[in-house]
Amino acid sequence: MISRGRRHRVGIAQERAKRSRIAWPAALAFGIAALGLAAHPAHAADRPDYDGFRQGTYLSYLNAAEDGAEMTRSPRLGLSFGGEVRPVLMDTGSTGIVVSMSRIPGFESMPSRPGRLTYSSSGRIMIGRWVTLPVTLVGRNGASVTTVPIPVLAVTRIDCTDTARACTPETMPEHVAMMGVGFGREGDAQRQSTPDTNPLLNLAPEGRGPARHGYVVTRTGVHAGLTGANTRGDIHFVKLDPHPDIPGEWQGVPVCIAVNGQTPGACGRALVDTGVSVMYLTLPGGAVNGAVALDDDGRNRFLPGTRLGFAFPAQGSTPAATYDIVVGDTSPLSPDKVTLNTRRPEPFVNTGLRFLNGFDVLYDADGGYFGFRRR
Repeated sequence: MISRGRRHRVGIAQERAKRSRIAWPAALAFGIAALGLAAHPAHAADRPDYDGFRQGTYLSYLNAAEDGAEMTRSPRLGLSFGGEVRPVLMDTGSTGIVVSMSRIPGFESMPSRPGRLTYSSSGRIMIGRWVTLPVTLVGRNGASVTTVPIPVLAVTRIDCTDTARACTPETMPEHVAMMGVGFGREGDAQRQSTPDTNPLLNLAPEGRGPARHGYVVTRTGVHAGLTGANTRGDIHFVKLDPHPDIPGEWQGVPVCIAVNGQTPGACGRALVDTGVSVMYLTLPGGAVNGAVALDDDGRNRFLPGTRLGFAFPAQGSTPAATYDIVVGDTSPLSPDKVTLNTRRPEPFVNTGLRFLNGFDVLYDADGGYFGFRRR
């Protein structure tokens, strides 16, 4: 489609924003009712202070939309292993850089160990070798950061899970380029994706005072490293649970989910995933009674018009963030599709990337905080 110009796109975004479902009063009702089931909300004294930190770099996405336009595609940055800078998808739903073997100069002569990573949303299993080297990330604005040497998975084969949604087996693939910057993903078939593989948490020191390891993800770019400057504004924090087995790692963000305003909500974990434009939702069957029907494949799907509400617990009775969507709607925060799973016991939501049309999100790896800054 031929673009009609910036003014037209901004007008559409503003009109759709009026119908956005960040409807705080409605969502707050079920959020308060469900807070008692949520894990370890943050207290006022736990709010982190970033004013003493100066090491932070803003990298704008290579494919960032113009001002006012909605985020509809997974963000990309430039990635270099010391040579050519090539695009890579920035994925908050996985951890670790995963690229085709051919993209790493001198791979054959590097020490390596076997590696694999599974993307549960697609069912693709990346198999190859972990090699350790520094990497450089580049934004469209020309800014860049370089890591200390970190493990990178050089992919030599792609296999598929039995329930893969979008996967084709392949040997020596040439198209793999994914940079996972998420946390707490080890339990989702990513056992080897520990924090030492996350490029945004392993930046080389810049000599500008102490560093706070973490990042702020927005719909136009990512702030690598937390500082007083890039954490300004009204950010509401959730204190994360430490991972029981991996030092320095944190579990997913607590969330409570309600269907058509039913209370109490079903409480579990949430993932804001820039790697997908759809929503993956896991709820017990009792939480969706009357709101689903069977599709042609015999799977439950939500009826059009079903309202889904989400509250992220924080201090006291006020959630850190709330929003809701209507299945089939086209508001800025609504995913392209909602995929429902009623067979797993713990409630879970992968919001998809459109969540960033309503909020910036912060991850503090040193302190174990997740923050929401409403746009």
